[in-house]
Amino acid sequence: MKFALAKFLDIWDVNMLRRPDEVNTPQHSTHLYASDHLIVRRGQEFQLKVTFDRPYKPSDDQFAVEFVIGGSPQYSKGTYIPVSVAKDRQSPWAGRVVDSTDNVVTVGITPAPDCIVGKWRTYVAVVTPYGIRRTRRDESRDLYVLFNAWATGDSVFLDDADEREECVLNEVGVIYHGAYDDMSERPWNFGQFDYGVLDACLFIMDKAAMPITNRGDAIKVARKASAMLNSHDDDGVLVGNWSGDYTYGVAPTSWTGSTEILLNYSSSKTPVCYAQCWVYAAVFNTFLRCLGIPARVVTNFFSAHDNDGNLKTDVILDENGRIDKHRTKDSIWNYHCWNECYMSRPDLPQGFGGWQAVDATPQETSDGMYRCGPASVQAIKHGQICFPFDAPFLFAEVNSDVVFYSRNPRDGTLDPVKVNSSHVGRMVVTKVPGQDARRDITDQYKFPEGSPEERTVLEKAEEYGCHREKATPPEADVELDMPLMEVRVGDDFELKLEFNNTSDQARTVDVYVSGNVVYYTGVTSSEFLFKTPRVILDPKKGRRVEGGGGDYMRKLVEQANLHFIATGKVKETGQIITSMRVVTLHTPKLSVEVGHIMLHTPNSL
Repeated sequence: MKFALAKFLDIWDVNMLRRPDEVNTPQHSTHLYASDHLIVRRGQEFQLKVTFDRPYKPSDDQFAVEFVIGGSPQYSKGTYIPVSVAKDRQSPWAGRVVDSTDNVVTVGITPAPDCIVGKWRTYVAVVTPYGIRRTRRDESRDLYVLFNAWATGDSVFLDDADEREECVLNEVGVIYHGAYDDMSERPWNFGQFDYGVLDACLFIMDKAAMPITNRGDAIKVARKASAMLNSHDDDGVLVGNWSGDYTYGVAPTSWTGSTEILLNYSSSKTPVCYAQCWVYAAVFNTFLRCLGIPARVVTNFFSAHDNDGNLKTDVILDENGRIDKHRTKDSIWNYHCWNECYMSRPDLPQGFGGWQAVDATPQETSDGMYRCGPASVQAIKHGQICFPFDAPFLFAEVNSDVVFYSRNPRDGTLDPVKVNSSHVGRMVVTKVPGQDARRDITDQYKFPEGSPEERTVLEKAEEYGCHREKATPPEADVELDMPLMEVRVGDDFELKLEFNNTSDQARTVDVYVSGNVVYYTGVTSSEFLFKTPRVILDPKKGRRVEGGGGDYMRKLVEQANLHFIATGKVKETGQIITSMRVVTLHTPKLSVEVGHIMLHTPNSL
């Protein structure tokens, strides 16, 4: 038997060519990964070297390189891939002999551009008359296959080289927060190439019990991850906390990168405490980039959180014009961060591929789980909100009208008194590729406010069930405005109210002014200012009134803003007038002066 077997090939070594200075990782743009294994991108050839006990003879010898993934690999499910170099035995992954010198055969293998993404096990098998001889399991030959934004056949192919470099390969970024007219930056280390992060991202799909056969579909991967990045219903990665009490974890503002979060989760297998929207978006960004899906973090300023599925953010006023906090359920976040990932959408009509909005922050359920997207940004812009997934919610986040209702004390009915159609979705921004600068991408989500196109889009959205406030309350003949203020933490300030009487008659306005400390989610923490002045206006005249300041310092919370609302009832006409202003609190500037220090050293030294 030994004599007979000696006639046939024996495998001495399999070299995966995984070192950074070898051919594979530079060509596949995977040289940045800190890993002991070969990492390649699908739809693109990689090479490995097989050393036999003698020179390979194509006419006599048959061998195959086999790749398997999952617990029970099957050829029919694409989890067992035998790659033959013989032209008459082609498999889903192409194989060829690149070079054959002495006993060493260099094999070129091209994974299918839609193959399963994950960690594959590698074997080499030789056909003999006595059966197949196969290499033993060797973990060092494991192969990671990722999505490929460089390959035209891949669903995540991105033609823009600068965008691809930024959204796949950039390990650091900037997340914008604050207010649209007073923006701040939060640097973030995505760390998608750090040691252990790729395994942590694959563990997330394992923890979700995501079928192996679905893991080559970028749409399904992004949707599953949007659920798994929060812990609400599946023991996912991050626990949300907007209470201000972070005793049993890390405050969301203390995180500066994704690596520690992902490694903690994969090692402990329990959710990590705590996150708010930008942490969810940043870690989701790491997940997507690590697996090869182009992704970026976007920030929407004045983002509507609509609880009842319409295109209105309802603010209920009582009979005195004061906000009824018990009946006002909708909220407007000062800013909200989500992600966009780039992919084709073969499940939608042509034209809706490209950037897709996905959101891991747990706000509302979708198909029974806290997740959101992917929703085509192009579909959102054009009001085509019938397409999956969760387009109506995302559409409302950038397009809601703020409607003020006055509650009738006799029968409890609500009458609209003012509609503000330009407050929500004031600006959507992301980072410029290759620069630490911001880019305004509002025009990718919506047409200019008041344009004919915008009206058409809103009508289209209504056809698909998004309800708007049709009533247009008559314009009051008294205008009310609150000028912008810049306030540093600890500063005293005086709120200004500007009235303008456009009528030919005198007007008396009973006003209430409320100042509240609010979280960035728009949720009120506490009221620190309440005044009820009466303002008398001469015909065709304006007037500026001091609205007071108030002691807000003792009531501050983390990332607090000051939210002012002034509502007035015109005595002569019964009309309600209202104005809102969000004031971002700046931290005081810190100046450090270093004086001259003279160092005296002994001569003996």
